[in-house]
Amino acid sequence: MRAPGNEHLSKAEWRARVLQARSSVSPSQHAAEAEALASAAASVAAGTVCAYVPFDTEPGSVSLLNALVKAGSRVLLPVIPDVVGPLDWAVYTDESTLVPGRLRGILEPSGPRLGVDAVSEAEVVLVPALAVDRRGVRLGRGAGHYDRSLTSGDADRFAVVRAEELVDSLPGEAHDVPMTGALTPAGLVRLPTVAVM
Repeated sequence: MRAPGNEHLSKAEWRARVLQARSSVSPSQHAAEAEALASAAASVAAGTVCAYVPFDTEPGSVSLLNALVKAGSRVLLPVIPDVVGPLDWAVYTDESTLVPGRLRGILEPSGPRLGVDAVSEAEVVLVPALAVDRRGVRLGRGAGHYDRSLTSGDADRFAVVRAEELVDSLPGEAHDVPMTGALTPAGLVRLPTVAVM
């Protein structure tokens, strides 16, 4: 994904490329990377951490969430709304509290909804991403839930990606909320977050 000229790919082309690469990751490699991400949880543990349950080929597993809980963090997980907008949130305690969400394949917490403003209580937000660049530009799946949810607060925003998905440059737009770091199986990488024009 770092070949010369990749910085000129469109968002759709980047999405296709990353999803193709993720689909070729073996189950054993995915499991090893998920364990490495869980081991890196200590570097991002805080009083309140907003996270998410990885699905399909996304890096990580619930072991990261469990590691955060074990480290003493209050972990909030997103609940996807019926209409396009900011995410709602609920507390995660363990895997038994997860239920199928509105979108197929996505697990959500079953507890009381805390509202869209709960994200502002977090010191750290772990954000799903297909890739992130060294300026902090994140490539998501395109629904815009996180860009709508991360408009306030001073939380660190860490894109969770495979090491190969931290790239030099991605296409970005002015409404894209910049990431302050990337959490990879190799550890946490802080990013300078440069405004996108």
